[in-house]
Amino acid sequence: MDVRLPFAIRASAVVLASCALLPAHNIPNDVTVQAFFRPEGSHLRLLVRVPLQAMRDVEFPQRGPGYLDFEQIDAILPDAVNLWIAGAIEIYEDNARLPKASVVESRVSLLSDPSFATYDAALAHIRGPELTNATSVVWDQVFLDTLLEYPIQSDGARFSIHSELARLGLRTVTVLRFLPPGGAIRAFEFTGDPGLIALDPRWHQAALRFVKLGFMHILDGTDHLLFLLCLVIPFRRFGALIPIVTAFTVAHSITLIASAYDFAPSALWFSPLIETLIACSIVYMALENIVGGATVHRRWMIAFGFGLVHGFGFSFALKDTLQFAGSHLLTSLLGFNIGVELGQLLVLALLVPALEFVFRNIVAERMGTIILSALVAHTGWHWMMDRTDRLRQFRFESPLIDAALLAAALRVLTVAVLLAGLGWAARAMLRDYAARKLNGKRSGAPSGGEQPST
Repeated sequence: MDVRLPFAIRASAVVLASCALLPAHNIPNDVTVQAFFRPEGSHLRLLVRVPLQAMRDVEFPQRGPGYLDFEQIDAILPDAVNLWIAGAIEIYEDNARLPKASVVESRVSLLSDPSFATYDAALAHIRGPELTNATSVVWDQVFLDTLLEYPIQSDGARFSIHSELARLGLRTVTVLRFLPPGGAIRAFEFTGDPGLIALDPRWHQAALRFVKLGFMHILDGTDHLLFLLCLVIPFRRFGALIPIVTAFTVAHSITLIASAYDFAPSALWFSPLIETLIACSIVYMALENIVGGATVHRRWMIAFGFGLVHGFGFSFALKDTLQFAGSHLLTSLLGFNIGVELGQLLVLALLVPALEFVFRNIVAERMGTIILSALVAHTGWHWMMDRTDRLRQFRFESPLIDAALLAAALRVLTVAVLLAGLGWAARAMLRDYAARKLNGKRSGAPSGGEQPST
């Protein structure tokens, strides 16, 4: 008769017995998880390394003045792995969730052990000799390494993973390396729980993920929303907003894509500079609304210029997420832009009627424009001052003129020429459109002595 207890009962017994012996561990501040993900034949191997101190509520057997007892620890490690690692990872093969992992191996390793630098070294290490009581270490000075295996249908399938290992620490960084059969290694690094990650996404999976990201980013970006508010306060007709919003969209799309392809400076001062310029753009647009006299032609040109700056700001939000694009970088960038535009359309659909209601029923249009713009300018001014202070912390030195600098300058010059050409073409198209519209009105109007026909 099988007298083995179910895992849940055994794990609960381990936790209760541990809590009775010693106080529970505190939640670690920073935890780094290293993992290798390799499908091979009819099974999938997942090698995971985590700090042993992240295994909370589990007290490992000790000897002497608090050293780990390696002769008794093997009985506890599998339950700790199931409780804190295997139970927190979901893996999907072609959208079908795989069954629970089998814990093939688990052992304790020294912090100085370098085996997780490569998959082969990590696999050989976890199958090699274990530590003995000849090694004297305490529980918070070692790693817990484990080898998990999952049954799969094919190693050529599309795999996804949802990791909830964020619960191991207050801030958990996971470094995951995916080794597809016959393909190049793909490295992922994410903080916390990023949701379901397609390790080799199809183009539509990558596009959908980045559409959602762009949509949420524009709704969460207070500075971008305030800039959009300043753009539309004087122009609340959708016909007048089309060239303005289009110019802003085209501009930030250009710099976003250029930044993703490494055409943007990589210096540390670049990010705070862009954030400062974004705040400046908000202040400028608010002050222009207060002064008055803004025209559609002038506003779309300004929107295009500041859109270039905001595009770099969007790229900072994408820096850590482009790793999820797989081989579909351009598709993901376009998806992000579509998400941003959908978010902007939603904001405009709510903002324009709200402004119309306020200006018709609460306050006169001119006074309302001044009040709203003054509030935005006040907020933008404080942002500008704070960001300028951060920017001043960076020292700007004359760059060393070498081949790398000349290549970077050539890339910037290429982008500048492209932007100038696009701006000239857009201006010519709008001027031609305005001229044709004016000629159409003149040709349709009755001449001086003629009576309109009935």
